[in-house]
Amino acid sequence: MSIPSDLDIAQAATLKPMDDIARQMDLPTEFLERHGTDVAKIELEAIEAMKDRPRAKYVVVTAITPTPLGEGKTTTTVGLGQAFSHIGKRGVVAIRQPSMGPTFGIKGGAAGGGYSQVVPMEKFNLHLTGDFHAVTSAHNMLSAVLDNHLYQGNAAGLDPYRVTWRRVLDVNDRALRNVVTGLGGRMDGVPREAGFDITSASEVMAVLALSNDLGELRQRLGRIVVGYTPDGDAVTAEDIHAAGSMAALMRDALKPNLMQTLENTPVLVHAGPFGNIATGNSSIVADRIGIHSGDFLVTEAGFGADMGAERFFNIKCRTSGMTPDAAVVVATVRALKVHSGNHRIVAGKDLPPALLEENPEEVHAGAANLRKQIENMRLHGVSPVVCINAFPTDHDSEHQAIREIAESMGARAAVSTHFADGGRGAAELAEAVAEAANEPSDFQLLYPDDAPLREKIETIATKVYGADGVDYAPAANTSIDLYERNGFGNLPICVAKTHLSISSDPKLLGAPTGWRMPVREVRASVGAGFVYPICGDMRTMPGLGKNPAAHHIDVKPDGTIVGLF
Repeated sequence: MSIPSDLDIAQAATLKPMDDIARQMDLPTEFLERHGTDVAKIELEAIEAMKDRPRAKYVVVTAITPTPLGEGKTTTTVGLGQAFSHIGKRGVVAIRQPSMGPTFGIKGGAAGGGYSQVVPMEKFNLHLTGDFHAVTSAHNMLSAVLDNHLYQGNAAGLDPYRVTWRRVLDVNDRALRNVVTGLGGRMDGVPREAGFDITSASEVMAVLALSNDLGELRQRLGRIVVGYTPDGDAVTAEDIHAAGSMAALMRDALKPNLMQTLENTPVLVHAGPFGNIATGNSSIVADRIGIHSGDFLVTEAGFGADMGAERFFNIKCRTSGMTPDAAVVVATVRALKVHSGNHRIVAGKDLPPALLEENPEEVHAGAANLRKQIENMRLHGVSPVVCINAFPTDHDSEHQAIREIAESMGARAAVSTHFADGGRGAAELAEAVAEAANEPSDFQLLYPDDAPLREKIETIATKVYGADGVDYAPAANTSIDLYERNGFGNLPICVAKTHLSISSDPKLLGAPTGWRMPVREVRASVGAGFVYPICGDMRTMPGLGKNPAAHHIDVKPDGTIVGLF
């Protein structure tokens, strides 16, 4: 069966008015702040108004370690949300807003795909209601106040060589990774080395995602560390009098956005933290609304279960106090075949022909990765359901192989054709998730707040990643000691590593053992509320490829956007 392009499907959709979508959630329409006819923001007063309503089952969608193409977590999240209506339940979806960097780069948009999409997908992928621009402005406001503080006498005693705050922009632009600011005459500022990250990598974005309300947002912004004195004392946004202006710029961005799927299922779209150096999860405030808006709240955690789900459990749930009832682990035939070690997928290139041949033995050969990710769910006391995300090139025998792997681990499994068939194609998955969510829950965090930072890092490395231990570079040890001396030792850990392996080495497939995790550097996002050890090279400002999507996106005279995918 030939399926139209994502954009063609999205532009043919019949959308319901926002008031109708709100009513499906039992959300009083007086809390809607309409942005046109098909997008609205939700006033934060809705959280208090809805808090005494029944609590939905809370479901997180994660995945096995993905290929560079991704394995369809967003599409599965949307498809599952739609599917609940096909089994007589009400589903609500909560996902991140995508960065425009990937949209104009090689990865494309993040509205789902096929017949499991968030619409209108053009607005979803391009600006939406301006939250990303608010984050960019607030972040760069702090940068401007910081450089002005240095210029005006540096009353806080910042060491110019220990400034840690950079600037951000929501585009892929490798030329801005490293820059020198303050060039020109004496009136043009203090020259120093600096650089740009993409907006989704901003700590302000993580603050947005992890704040429970406006007061907490203001406090977290004030705690952002911009650098250190020569004696190693932290200097914060509050210390240089920037946090208030930042909060003013972020006030409206804290209101989550309301959209809908192709089947008119309510979707809360909010925040977009970077998946490598931050949580990779949508916002707490969106979940606080969604948890009282239906029978099931389905949210997504970025990358594989060793990354996004681990952070969902140990950072987001720790902060929100909300605990999941079930987890969906998305698995694909192609990814498990890649984990067999017999194939290599390169983004932007055709799949290897041999990958598409029927070969259930290769699926079994790559099973270690799926088994380990199922273990990682149970490590946190959460019931896992394996979603077999079906592709047209798959074979029934290969789907059966994934079922056998899941069943050998005592996990439910369901084939889902939500890309081609929408919610109807995920009905089996919805039934399995409903069963898992009704089981007694035994959710538990991986480590206590008061554990030393090194103990927290080593717990994640050994229990979640399967490492034998951790090796710290001298600079990493120095930073950990500095953070604990400054009172940051109670923060949770967000390990920055490759998403292409459970290990810290992207070349190690499956569920590698017999390795040690190298930590070359450790940084602190004190405002967001976590410490992140860096294992390998992390690009926080992507570049455009030779043939990016930006070459093909255009607008017709009637305003119709073309070229998005």
